Amino acid sequence: MLIILTIMLVAVGALLLVHLLMLRREIGRITEQLGRYNERRTGKKMDVALFDQKLEALAGEINRQSNLFIESETNRKRAEKEFRQAVANISHDIRTPLTSILGYIQLLEAESITPEEKLEYIAVVKNRTRRLQALLNDFFELSVIESLDYSLQTEKLEMTGLLSEILVGFYDSYNERNITPDIRLPKEKMFVYADESALRRVVENLLVNTVKHATGHVVISFKRQRETADFTIVNDAKELVGSDVNLLFNRFYTADRTRSDQASGLGLSIAKSLMKKMGGTLTAELDGEKLMIICRWKLCD
Repeated sequence: MLIILTIMLVAVGALLLVHLLMLRREIGRITEQLGRYNERRTGKKMDVALFDQKLEALAGEINRQSNLFIESETNRKRAEKEFRQAVANISHDIRTPLTSILGYIQLLEAESITPEEKLEYIAVVKNRTRRLQALLNDFFELSVIESLDYSLQTEKLEMTGLLSEILVGFYDSYNERNITPDIRLPKEKMFVYADESALRRVVENLLVNTVKHATGHVVISFKRQRETADFTIVNDAKELVGSDVNLLFNRFYTADRTRSDQASGLGLSIAKSLMKKMGGTLTAELDGEKLMIICRWKLCD
């Protein structure tokens, strides 16, 4: 009996020793794989040859960490690219009016100019200065909105009446551009939770963008969906055909670098950031030559 017990203990010990050696070898193999991956000699993820739940779990977590690192690195590179593009664009947008201002100041210093020319040059300088001021104000506002400690005070707002009030304020702007918008608002009241000041800013930015860039027929509607209230603007946008309309919300993006002097290129980006802060969404879709911008809030009772 003692001999049998001894044999069993030796067998168990041998099995444990073999398993330990196999674990040791597998850990060494995983370490080698991880080393090659960290040195960028391979993009292959960890795999386990030995069937062991603990080792498989470890390899899974290593692979998960690798995926998180790749995602973080991708986001970092994209942020760096966007930042460089933003710097390039804001440099262009600041340099253009500044160059113009300096040029007209030199003209004003000339002794040969007439009083009429002087008034004309002063008007141009004022216009370029206002453009520069608007650009810097928008840039500062966007940086404040996107800061982590920026918060909004949400409350229950009745949207139909609020939208009607905002739209009335844009009557003259649309009329000056010879645009007669097709406005479709419901008779019923709809309520959402939002910050009123931020909501007004979002809607006004969208309408200003339409005034500046829309041509032809413009449809502005507000509808109740199953769980959301959707404010939608649809207008012709032939210049955007074939492009990524989501770029419209990027800082300083413009489909036309010869945009009007009053455009800062930040209006839609500010609107999207505010919607995100309010828990809503702002998206764009292209249907043929029609651009559809959709602003969506969650309905409340």
